[in-house]
Amino acid sequence: MSRTGDRLIDRAAKPGGCRDVLRVAFPLVLSTSSWGLMHFVDRMFLSWYSNDALAAAVPASVTNFVLVALFMGTATYVNTFIAQYIGANRPQQVGSVLWQGIYFSVFSGILMLGVIPLAGPIFRLVGHDAAVQEMEVPYFRILCYGSGASVLGSTLSCFFIGRGKTLVVMWVNITATAANMLLDYAWIFGNWGFPEAGIRGAGYATVAATVLRLVLYMTIILLPRHRRTYGTTRGWKFNARSFYRLMRFGLPNGIHFMLDVLAFSFFIILVGKISSQALAATNVAFNINCLAFNPMLGFAFAISTLVGQYLGADRPDLAERTANSAFRMTCAYVGTFCLLYLTVPGLFVRFFGSRTNPEEFETIRGMVVILLRFVAAYSMFDMLNIVYGHAIKGAGDTRFVMWISIGLSWPILVVPTYLVCVVFKGSVYTAWFFITAYVIVLGITFYLRFRGGKWKAMRVIEVAPGAPGPLPELPTVELDFGQPGESRHLTDADPNADVLCNGKHAAS
Repeated sequence: MSRTGDRLIDRAAKPGGCRDVLRVAFPLVLSTSSWGLMHFVDRMFLSWYSNDALAAAVPASVTNFVLVALFMGTATYVNTFIAQYIGANRPQQVGSVLWQGIYFSVFSGILMLGVIPLAGPIFRLVGHDAAVQEMEVPYFRILCYGSGASVLGSTLSCFFIGRGKTLVVMWVNITATAANMLLDYAWIFGNWGFPEAGIRGAGYATVAATVLRLVLYMTIILLPRHRRTYGTTRGWKFNARSFYRLMRFGLPNGIHFMLDVLAFSFFIILVGKISSQALAATNVAFNINCLAFNPMLGFAFAISTLVGQYLGADRPDLAERTANSAFRMTCAYVGTFCLLYLTVPGLFVRFFGSRTNPEEFETIRGMVVILLRFVAAYSMFDMLNIVYGHAIKGAGDTRFVMWISIGLSWPILVVPTYLVCVVFKGSVYTAWFFITAYVIVLGITFYLRFRGGKWKAMRVIEVAPGAPGPLPELPTVELDFGQPGESRHLTDADPNADVLCNGKHAAS
């Protein structure tokens, strides 16, 4: 093998390299892929049931998720706390911070129940066709009943993700996804003795699978070995200081998450004002995009975890290497899908139209083929958003992320889309130009923030009592090699530094 190949393999095997990222990310990629497959199959079944059901599913689910996103983005930030505690070798703190997330999740579920009576007014205000509204309202209400379980299940998953034990998350999500798809088939169409419930059946299936996921996580968390090592039972008390730190860093993350989802929700709602065909085509395009996008969320969670662990261990150099390794891998994966979107779009579209009226679906099919070109255009920049945005959030830079969401989403995406769809009665393609521009600008902004390096000095966990501060930078050492007057500088980046610095990389 060439010397260059040896160097690449050596770099991939080091901490923060591709192997390190894949160890944590690959089970999460399979996990998020399973949820992406679930949504794909869910929408496909609804498209078989009726075009109105398909048109209603995404606006109703996205509207629900806009409200849930604030709570989920806040509660699941316990992942960063857990990762940094593990990196700092303080596992006894994990149980307490996890319980603060549990309390916030329960509180969020109670608040979501209060939204249920508002379902009718919300979708009358949206103003979709009457037939679509009749399906949006009950689907939204059913999802609201399961919102607390959804937030709590995601919070419990952080106990495993933050420690890098992602195989558990993979198997739990695959189990819940399989249950959801089977229940979809049974409840939507009335198979296996279930009543034919249409879009309501899709909602019932989603809630049932969400509860199953929650029960599986809680059962594993309460195992004796976890109670002993991480205090998953003795840390149950409410801790005001720990809860405040979770809110301080997690709430900006939740606001960013909510605003991001809200911007996309407004986009979908406004596109629906052009025509029901434009709305259905947009829904199909987004669901096809999920096949590439959802697996990347696995990398996003892995990046936040590894960055948190390395910062907890005071190794920002390895945190930076982790993000760059993840970006190279995600670009290869997403680039393949972008090529398929441009060359064989019909490969994806045919699944949605296989059991619908061919003449009715033909208009939608033509729109989706063009919309997938927009998806291909913004997907590579979305990788900057996913990788580097989650890297700085894994350090605690959540306020910057929040302010960027506020400053970019409305002027670049929401307001221009409103003018196109409502004021000037423009085309769906013009609206998609603005969502493409938004993703591109967002990705570049997060990349520049990451390159600035301010995140390297950030931490979300408190300093342990009596713990020493970060070690100073290693001095440069000059070693003589034979020729008089020649010297060689040895730094941590040197290939031989692993040996000469007493195995520092391996220890960390």
